[in-house]
Amino acid sequence: TPVDVPDELRTPAAAQAAFQSVQARMVPVAERKCRAMTRGVNCDFRIVVDTRPGQPANAYQTLDEGRPLIVFNLKLIEQARNADELAFVMGHEAAHHIEGHIARQQQNAAAGALIFTGLAAITGADAGGVQSAQRIGATVGARTYSKEFELEADALGTIITDAAGYDPLRGAQFFNRIPDPGDRFLG
Repeated sequence: TPVDVPDELRTPAAAQAAFQSVQARMVPVAERKCRAMTRGVNCDFRIVVDTRPGQPANAYQTLDEGRPLIVFNLKLIEQARNADELAFVMGHEAAHHIEGHIARQQQNAAAGALIFTGLAAITGADAGGVQSAQRIGATVGARTYSKEFELEADALGTIITDAAGYDPLRGAQFFNRIPDPGDRFLG
C-alpha cells in the first residue's frame, strides 16, 4: 500500500520555490557522483524547465552538445507534493546520464535495426519492406533494456537523493501516482 504523502506544495509558487531549492542541493551531489563513477564524461549538469502549456507531466535526461541536460516541465513540478519527490525525480534523471543510458540505447537501436534489416533482406522484402524492418528493429532495440535502465536509474537516483539530504522513499511516492506502462510490449 502506498504511503499517503501530504501535499506540501499547494501552490505553483511554492512548487517552483521548492524546485529551485532542490536543484541547488541536488546538482552538486549528482556532479560529484558522476565524476566518481565515470571517466571522460561531462558531469556539468544543466537543469531546465519546459514552460510549454498543456504538456503531460514529464522529466527526462538528454544531451546538449555533450553536456547533460535534465528537463522538467511545469506540470511535473506542479504535481509534485513535496521537495523529496522533486529530488527523487531529479536524482533518477541524473542517474540516466551517469549510467550512460543514452549511448547504450543508441547501440541497442543500431543492433536492432541491423538484425531486422537482415531478416527482411533474407525473407526477400522489397526496399520499402527493408526500410520498415529497419525502423521497427531500431524501435525494438532501443526499448530492449528500457525497464532495466529505469531500475538502474531508480537505484542510483535513490543514492543521489539520499546523499543530498532528501528522503528517497518519500520521493519515490511520486511514481505511485503516474500510470505504469507495465510489462506490455514496448511498455
